[in-house]
Amino acid sequence: MAMDVVDYDIRGAEMQFVEVELDPGEAAIGEAGSMMFMDAGIGMDTIFGDGSASQGGGLFGKLLGAGKRLVTGESLFTTVYTNNVSSKQRVAFAAPYPGKILPMDLRRLGGTLLCQKDAFLCAARGVSLGIAFQQKLSVGFFGGEGFIMQKLEGDGLAFVHAGGTVVQRELQTGQTLMVDTGCVVAYLPSVSFEIQYVGKVKTALFGGEGLFFAKLTGPGTVWLQSLPFSRLASRVFAAAPQRGGSREEGSVLGAVGVGGLLGGVLGRDDR
Repeated sequence: MAMDVVDYDIRGAEMQFVEVELDPGEAAIGEAGSMMFMDAGIGMDTIFGDGSASQGGGLFGKLLGAGKRLVTGESLFTTVYTNNVSSKQRVAFAAPYPGKILPMDLRRLGGTLLCQKDAFLCAARGVSLGIAFQQKLSVGFFGGEGFIMQKLEGDGLAFVHAGGTVVQRELQTGQTLMVDTGCVVAYLPSVSFEIQYVGKVKTALFGGEGLFFAKLTGPGTVWLQSLPFSRLASRVFAAAPQRGGSREEGSVLGAVGVGGLLGGVLGRDDR
């Protein structure tokens, strides 16, 4: 299957969305739940896997492609958005949390890009979504993010989402960068990726850092994010009330609570 060549426009600042323009007959694929809006001339079709040419072989090929997505923690299905009319139509895909949407031209990147399993947002039809394993299974269990990566293959456009601020680094041959595993968004296959044990147990317990880092060695390009979703989720969970009710942080009421204050006032005898 030939890759569709699509035009696009990324809008917004902190909460971005990408608007993809489809010529008649062109199509884009997107993660389930990522679509923001679309023109009336676009048809939707939910399929197993990614619908790329790599999923040949009938039902077995489709099940194999869907199984790859299941391993990475994604849905078994993707949605294909096809322009069914004779004029240009547009469909938009929204980022799931604050950050940046990165357009990745796979043709210019050599045809393959490895990214975090939750980074893929949408792509032109024909881009294949696969998986890439890192190191040993035991290291993956203890290393957290970075063990199972998504592999994007083809020569079309793909869009990945990164949390917070994005940093692009060009690593020279032999140059090494130590990164928190969750902060790695994507990298080229020429980059060596290893999950490495660092520090001591007391550093992890009292220093707030993890026991495992990603060791990236050049040559090649890497993209890093300042706010991994796992870090954002852990902060939200830590700040959420654990026994119901609400927290009134940042105010005098936070110390006693609104209910306690009103109860004390209303229950006091007037003298």
